[in-house]
Amino acid sequence: MDSLITAAARALAAGDPLGALKRVALRDDAPALALRGIAMAQLGDFARAKALLRRAARAFNPHETMARARCAVAEAEIALVSRDLGEPTKALDAALATLEAHGDHANAAYARYLQARRLLLIGRLDDAERTLAELDPAALPPASRASCELVVAGIAIRRLRTAPARAALVRAEQAARQAGIPALMAEVQNAFRVLELPAARLIAHGGERLLQLDEVETWLTSTAFVVDACRYVVRDARSMISLERRPVLFALARILAEAWPGDVPRATLIAQAFRTKHADESHRARLRVEVGRLRTQLRTMADISATKHGFTLAPHYASEVVVLARPVDDAHAAVLALLADGEAWSSSALALALGTSQRSVQRALDALAAAHKVDSFGRGRALRWLTPPVPGFPTSLLLPAPFPGD
Repeated sequence: MDSLITAAARALAAGDPLGALKRVALRDDAPALALRGIAMAQLGDFARAKALLRRAARAFNPHETMARARCAVAEAEIALVSRDLGEPTKALDAALATLEAHGDHANAAYARYLQARRLLLIGRLDDAERTLAELDPAALPPASRASCELVVAGIAIRRLRTAPARAALVRAEQAARQAGIPALMAEVQNAFRVLELPAARLIAHGGERLLQLDEVETWLTSTAFVVDACRYVVRDARSMISLERRPVLFALARILAEAWPGDVPRATLIAQAFRTKHADESHRARLRVEVGRLRTQLRTMADISATKHGFTLAPHYASEVVVLARPVDDAHAAVLALLADGEAWSSSALALALGTSQRSVQRALDALAAAHKVDSFGRGRALRWLTPPVPGFPTSLLLPAPFPGD
């Protein structure tokens, strides 16, 4: 490898894409094309970066399997950053196997990190943790090690585990300082700020206040009767019941919990749970049926008693009833949470990350666009959506995640 290629590679490793381009911008040999592609990716021109990396892969000799594998890893990272989450992962898996077979442990570890990062983005936290468990951080250079620790912190944040998240961010900060890349250090500092931002709203006794992540974790592990409106579950110290697929039952549970220890008039329950302004006898009959179903669901945790005017919630064991709601009340908060990372997403990538249909995501995006909360560019399959971050609120904390201990 000649001196210009070596110098360009060192510039890229130090986060200086312009310095790398000064050395290889006019060269069309395979190593130079690959480095130019990585430089363009760092500058944000993903389309040109992908084209250059594909040219480089074709230009390498068929026997240069390691070089081709490294190009595949770089292209997979571009797909990840540009939120092409539906791209097939077979090429990255094959590149990982090739790099491991040839003893390139650093690039193999980086490929595994990319797998974990993609799994985190699409909400497959268990799979992301298993992938990271197979990764040796010591094989990574400082910059990649910092990025890997950010994924570890991201998983911990989504699981509402404050102490592991903070520890991972401390390790990420140390690695970022060792790498000496300002953009990476800024990314770590932004991640630290997430821990200090409001993560949920506590609603109890007719009032509400914002909670930070560690306070949310404390409530979720307390002895209180908690109606979690972020994950659509009801829990106490002994058990947990998911009502994610029973929206009417969850709406009733939340209304009763917000009014505890008082009761809720039947007309209020009908209006809020059934979303109707004019109740008739059929609505009152339906309310009796739904309350009976909710009583059956919560029989091990609480009773729902009829009063003169309505119904009241009576926990069996807890002495406190609270509701944890999202810090931002929006019908499409999960879509906004993903878009708030500042990247441009396709509707198919959003659907994959949220585990829902693309049509549902498109309806949400149309509603958000009509409210001027998101912007779009491109046409057809190239249509992308983005929005600036929600000021004062974390982004990933708005997303649903497995309940602690689940």
